[in-house]
Amino acid sequence: MPLKNYIRDIQGFPKEGILFKDITPLLIDPKARNKCLEILVSTLKDKKIDKVIGVESRGFFFGILIAQELNVGFIPVRKAKKLPYKTISATYDLEYGTDTLEIHIDAIQKGDRILIHDDVLATGGTAKAVCELVERLGGEIVQCNFLMELTFLNGRAKIKGNEIFAAITY
Repeated sequence: MPLKNYIRDIQGFPKEGILFKDITPLLIDPKARNKCLEILVSTLKDKKIDKVIGVESRGFFFGILIAQELNVGFIPVRKAKKLPYKTISATYDLEYGTDTLEIHIDAIQKGDRILIHDDVLATGGTAKAVCELVERLGGEIVQCNFLMELTFLNGRAKIKGNEIFAAITY
């Protein structure tokens, strides 16, 4: 069951020149979704993880499932002004500007071992911002974990020094 068969390409979304990788078919199919979860946790068996971060919004889908599978806490990292409690933030560059991510100030305790999960590693800006948030709160990054990696965009370079895993690579 190749997971790539469950990723739909959408040309020109969200803007012209972008080939969007739509994970909706993967989410709809229970067998494919379960296989994907199995692959995402396969490299985590010997690692002690205290909490899983899911990055808004598509990182929430498998992030919460991974946390459930590992029986650990789940931390949502969200866009600016979406979390109700006190937060810290990190701003990162996009092709067309900047964006900001936030995390609650009490989500990570010093020394917590953190798995960061997001749907895609592309240019690495989002992942780098999340790594910065974890480190500022005193967490230790165990792995940066992705459903997909677009290797031609070289996002790994922005988060080098961290263990990186992707279930699917393009």
